[in-house]
Amino acid sequence: MRTERVTRWVIAVPMMVLAIATIYPMLYALNVSLKTRRDYVLDRLGITQTFNVQNFIDAWTQADMGRYFLNTIVITVVSVALLLVLSSMCGYALSHLTFRGSKIAFLVILSMMMIPFQVIMVPTIKVLSDIGLINTFPGLIAVYVAQFLPFTVYFMTAYYSGVPKELTEAGRVDGNGLFGVWWRIMVPVGRPALISMGILNALFVWNDILIALLIMQSPSNRTVMIGVSALRGQYPDNVPTYVAGVMLTVLPIVLVYLIFQRQITAGVTAGSTKG
Repeated sequence: MRTERVTRWVIAVPMMVLAIATIYPMLYALNVSLKTRRDYVLDRLGITQTFNVQNFIDAWTQADMGRYFLNTIVITVVSVALLLVLSSMCGYALSHLTFRGSKIAFLVILSMMMIPFQVIMVPTIKVLSDIGLINTFPGLIAVYVAQFLPFTVYFMTAYYSGVPKELTEAGRVDGNGLFGVWWRIMVPVGRPALISMGILNALFVWNDILIALLIMQSPSNRTVMIGVSALRGQYPDNVPTYVAGVMLTVLPIVLVYLIFQRQITAGVTAGSTKG
């Protein structure tokens, strides 16, 4: 009994330290964002007594955060929708359909996961420039889909590999074509994995700075992460307003994770144990 208690404490203490180390920066940033500039200069670590929400208003209105949020929402929704449709189709094909070169195609997809964006950054921008997609939503969406598709296809292939082939064969016997089997059987069966991948890819797209900064050169086309980065230069002597802008961009991510954390865990766990 004593050994069990000691084991629990050995596990619990590091987890508590990790939790505090994770939560503290968020609480500190929230505290700073509610201070006035004067209060921050006089006492950076103290708890705010003013609760100055004007910082959030200034960050939203004066820095045009509303436009950045709208741009990011459109880009994220379209990118994630394309990623889910394409990855689900590819996962079904690679896991249940027999065709020449399927194994080679899967290996190519795996190899693409090993290539960081920094390696293909220059040729990607050159291609987009040649076809006129620099500083456009379609150009940025295309790069996001190309960047995150290999991992999503790999995940969906692993998940669909655990689905019995008898199920898809029964669908074919009932008169469904390939598209019918995918839509009526594979999509409903793969819903946990699709939800998980949708949330993770949405977080990846929302948090990206490098790709969006390279492609979106016009201020009106900026995403929210580029916009909040520009706040540092716009308010160099007003740290609370800058931090308030950071909190505005982080809040949607935190809410999405809190709402869908069970789906993320369930989807990732299921995908890692399939096949």
